[in-house]
Amino acid sequence: MAATTPALTFAALMLPFLAALLAPMLSRLMGHRAALVLALAPALACLHFLSFLPEIAAGESATGGYVWVPSFNLSFSWFLDGLSLTFALLITGIGTLIVLYSGAYMKGHPQQGRFLAFILFFMGAMLGLVVSDSFLMLFVYWELTSIASFLLIGFDHDRAEARRAALQALVVTGGGGLALLAGLVLLWNVTGITQLSLLLHSGLPLSASPQYFAILLLVLAGCFTKSAQFPFHFWLPNAMQAPTPVSAYLHSATMVKAGVYLLMRLQPVLGDTPAWEILLPFFGGITLISGALLGLRQTDLKMMLAYTTMASLGLMVMLTGFGSDHAIEAAVLYLIAHSLFKGALFMVAGAIDHETGTREISKLGGLRKAMPVTFAAAALAALSMAGLPLFFGFLAKEEIYLALVDGNPRAIFFLCLAVIGNALMGALALAIGFKPFLGPNRPDLGPVHEGPWGLWLGPVVLALLGLLAGVFSGTAHQYFSTPMASAVLHENTVIDISTVPHLGLPLLLSVLTLILAGLVLWQLETARGLMRRLFDALGPGPDRGFDHAVQGLIRLSVVLTRILQPGRLEIYVTATFILLALTLLVPPFLFNEFPAMPAFPQTVALHEWVFLGIAVIGVAAVLRAADRLTAIVALGIQGFAIAVLFLLFGAPDLSFTQFMVETLSVVILALVMTRLRLTPSDHRPLLQRLFDGTIALACGTGFTLLLLKSVETPFDNALTDFFNAYSKVIAHGANVVNVIIVDFRGVDTLGEIAVVMITGLAVLALVRVRAGTKTELGAGGAKRTATAIPNGKTAAKAPTTKAPQAKPSTGRPDR
Repeated sequence: MAATTPALTFAALMLPFLAALLAPMLSRLMGHRAALVLALAPALACLHFLSFLPEIAAGESATGGYVWVPSFNLSFSWFLDGLSLTFALLITGIGTLIVLYSGAYMKGHPQQGRFLAFILFFMGAMLGLVVSDSFLMLFVYWELTSIASFLLIGFDHDRAEARRAALQALVVTGGGGLALLAGLVLLWNVTGITQLSLLLHSGLPLSASPQYFAILLLVLAGCFTKSAQFPFHFWLPNAMQAPTPVSAYLHSATMVKAGVYLLMRLQPVLGDTPAWEILLPFFGGITLISGALLGLRQTDLKMMLAYTTMASLGLMVMLTGFGSDHAIEAAVLYLIAHSLFKGALFMVAGAIDHETGTREISKLGGLRKAMPVTFAAAALAALSMAGLPLFFGFLAKEEIYLALVDGNPRAIFFLCLAVIGNALMGALALAIGFKPFLGPNRPDLGPVHEGPWGLWLGPVVLALLGLLAGVFSGTAHQYFSTPMASAVLHENTVIDISTVPHLGLPLLLSVLTLILAGLVLWQLETARGLMRRLFDALGPGPDRGFDHAVQGLIRLSVVLTRILQPGRLEIYVTATFILLALTLLVPPFLFNEFPAMPAFPQTVALHEWVFLGIAVIGVAAVLRAADRLTAIVALGIQGFAIAVLFLLFGAPDLSFTQFMVETLSVVILALVMTRLRLTPSDHRPLLQRLFDGTIALACGTGFTLLLLKSVETPFDNALTDFFNAYSKVIAHGANVVNVIIVDFRGVDTLGEIAVVMITGLAVLALVRVRAGTKTELGAGGAKRTATAIPNGKTAAKAPTTKAPQAKPSTGRPDR
């Protein structure tokens, strides 16, 4: 494992973020031409990662980074092998084309700068995700992709549909991210490792851990939500509310592939277990078939492509969890092929929409002469997606069937799913790639012409790459497919499948797939109507369920708020002390950790008894006080007695603090009580007093038991020795207590001061609000109410009652 040049790789990772910062300014200065400059950022990053190809193709890997928090073994580090490097090249390479495409597609849009900033930020987040070595760095970038997708999907925030889709994507993928965080923390706890490269080379038998299944479920929750696996698939089609450049990038090389990437990355650690080989193929197979069937009923080009992406992701997940080397190789080949043809087809759909004003396939036709370059790109990409020979998609399909051809019922079942799914996706691909361009011209579309070069450059490049990768499959396997599959399997493997058809069952299945795709394409309208009737009969799906879940959550929160936050302070205080009493008393009963009964002290001085008695008398006086002011003064007497006891037992600093606190408390409370209209005495009924007294006794008993248990443990004077040794040396203070408060725990003291200050301000505000309304006598003896207003003046309300014989005002506020 070689180390990369940290500065260059760090710069490559930061380039998209830097470009995102510059995008608004450049767009104001250069308009749509800013995309030409901004595209240099991903292009340079792509060139940097291309320099690793010879090393990675030779079976090496590269690491680098910077130490972040050494005490927690956290670092900002990256790990490049065949898997992460291929993803990095797809992200930066396709990203360069997407930025250029965005400049042409968003030309004239008033928010083009903001859009380019979001798309580059999205690119940087995804790039950081796939090269991350540190668990923490991986999670941070994982969540950044969710935030970036939220901004991009909701870009047209004036539309309610876009806002809903953005929120839905954020909630689903963000919730999955929290599950992933828990899984990574458990993984760290079990292995003690915080870096993926070390985890892969550790050889730890993680499947033997009792926490393996919990880790697996949490990681799958994160991956399934991000890669739109059933039943979390519904957010992906709704994400088509985003502009087409976002859809093309999201579906080809970025966010939806993140879950598949992490599954492939962790396959050597979490794979090869019954749970892995059951859950992944099961949910992947359901996603494959449901996505393909749902795509049949769509007429919007982007929606048709979105559901085929959902089906393709299910196919990749199914293959990743199938449990054989050929299945992993097939997943790798299909992921690369899918990135190329799906990015091209989405950009084709955007170009058609840009030039014709519609994406409805039923309204399109005859565009081959008006848009010949776009037609060529669409045809090549569609043929690759359908899996015809010479294209890289054909290699992927052949490898899929080779991996699933086996005599056992499990393999036959998933082979049937793969054939059906590929046939349905092939039919949709051919419909998207040919129907808008063939047939008679549609006069209702008006004059149509080829779009600017920025609209067709991306589709042409990606479609040609899909063809060239198939024709020169040996080179493609050497630098991309083989290193990627070796990284996923964590052992050296060689992919040698070529575009030359080989007689056998896989080829026959490919032919069968094409025949089925042709039949579905021939009867596409019939199939579309059948699927619509089928899904209408099934009723609302998970998308509607999401709305119900959100509405239920809102209703639940309202009910809980009414119960837990009724607006009465006494309920909050009571609940707090009940919980405190339970916390203090329940554990000793559960674990039988009661302290031993302390021996009664033999030598207690008379003056100590006196002050202890004063404290008890103070408490009794509080309980028996006839009004609140008397209770406050009595409480102060009790506090002063305790402060004297602190002084007698050798704690003068604590005693001084207690004197200050008690003095301030008594003075402030007395002043407040004279300004507030409160009942002069305790108005609680007897049962309420008994209930409150029981809670108070429980809390007091709990604290007493806790303190007695604490003093039973041997005293550890390590901190005492530390403070005695360093208080004068470091903080230049002879008073150890003062040094601790001001220096060693200065931030804590600052927080306490802030709390006291905020409390004082709140009390002052409360007093002013209560004192701001007073009664005055108006002319003629009419009684009116004067209310203080912010500018210091008073606004007088109209007279309410006549009082000719009113008593003179005392000048004091009402109580």
